Amino acid sequence: MTSDQKEKLPSNENKLIVQRREKLEAIRALGEAFPNDFKRQNRAYELIKSFNQLEKEEIEDQSVSVAVAGRVIRMRGPFFVLQDGDSTIQLYVNNKELSVDFVECARGLDLGDIIGVNGKLFKTGKGELTIRIASVRLLTKSIRPLPDKHKGLTDTELRYRQRYVDLIANEDSRNIFLTRSKIIRCIRDYFENASYIEVETPMMQVIPGGASARPFVTHHNALDQDMYLRVAPELYLKRLIVGGLDRVFELNRNFRNEGLSTKHNPEFTMLEFYQAFASYEDLMDLTEDLFKVIAERLGKGSKIEYQGLIIDFGVPFERLSLTDSIAKVCLIEDKACFSSEEKIRSLAEELNVTCDNEWGKGKVLMEIFDQRVEHELMQPTFITEYPLEVSPLARRNQDNPEITDRFELFIAGREIANGFSELNDSEDQAGRFREQVLQKEAGDNEAMHYDADYIEALEYGMPPTAGEGIGIDRLIMLFTNTASIKDVLLFPHMRPRSETES
Repeated sequence: MTSDQKEKLPSNENKLIVQRREKLEAIRALGEAFPNDFKRQNRAYELIKSFNQLEKEEIEDQSVSVAVAGRVIRMRGPFFVLQDGDSTIQLYVNNKELSVDFVECARGLDLGDIIGVNGKLFKTGKGELTIRIASVRLLTKSIRPLPDKHKGLTDTELRYRQRYVDLIANEDSRNIFLTRSKIIRCIRDYFENASYIEVETPMMQVIPGGASARPFVTHHNALDQDMYLRVAPELYLKRLIVGGLDRVFELNRNFRNEGLSTKHNPEFTMLEFYQAFASYEDLMDLTEDLFKVIAERLGKGSKIEYQGLIIDFGVPFERLSLTDSIAKVCLIEDKACFSSEEKIRSLAEELNVTCDNEWGKGKVLMEIFDQRVEHELMQPTFITEYPLEVSPLARRNQDNPEITDRFELFIAGREIANGFSELNDSEDQAGRFREQVLQKEAGDNEAMHYDADYIEALEYGMPPTAGEGIGIDRLIMLFTNTASIKDVLLFPHMRPRSETES
């Protein structure tokens, strides 16, 4: 440890680290300090599952020998608590039955040390499943002390920057990521049972597409060309639909060069899925069912709590057009205000919504929705009939060519999913790409590129198709009752320490 590092440590912590380093040096002098030959035979959760329900006498009669390993997280007299993955088990040291060398070894243990233990199972007088230690080996010396056992790691920024400590100290954090794993497994099961196949598409793309977003740029040295980290897999997944894979899904990492907030991280996980011979209405039905299945898989029934709000998945999700949602939330009785660009701009002014003069009526309408409506949609609500102007990949509505067959799902005031009947008219798509190029040339960094290969793929013919993307991180936030996206990402992106956190 350098002198600068020592200066940054609290004096009491500094002393503890020095003491632990001295212990480690003594261990090194005796031989192998970090042995790797201990054979763990048992896991704590397996022992608890198999023996916890047995009576004290039954366990003693079986004389169960075990070999466990894990981190020491509590020490109380002759009792230790070992953390083994997501479970814990108690250890007991009987100094009278053990050698002097062993007792000295046990006394030299610190909280955080990783040990291997051989012993026998028993139950204490209070009925707690415990291992009576017969032998112990120090496998890894913990140099830095763990956070206070009662308070845990309470510094929010430190929890995000040092997730490894957070996971050791805070059971709630471990449970969030265990739940995340369960949800992702549930999603995979759901789509595989619905005859979808899981696929992988490129994360480095010559032409970024599939979403209106600013990409990260990198350079491929061998090809000597700039490439882009994926903003969405959409255009590649729809190429697979053209190729005859009728139902595909991907759990993918996307990258968007945008700001940090409680709702946004530049690197995030999406579920995207596409189904041939389906419409956006079919996917709304599927999405509603998927959310119910996830809630049931987590043992929550049809209702969950999120930030003090009870969200009910047991009733049909509300479905509103974009204009109807604005009228409902903003208490507008006369819907004639949506009939022209002039009237929509007047409405925006009345509602104190600031808009760019260069925007068309579709973008103005979306800005009204974003500023005045979105945060009011608490219960699961599908918003439909999005303007063509803001939906460059969605199919035009057959009866009203100014809108698209598209929906977004909102829960607890934020967007969770986006889906639509896909545009499969190659000439229409080419025209919309050209319009996006003009917007990019005019200064819109989030506008799409022209993807000639995708147009060529459509010219081979894509069947009627519907597709959808669901933000996995926001989904996890919802089902784990967490307010910040950083709480559901193992390693969220952070600003330099000198900057103020958002």
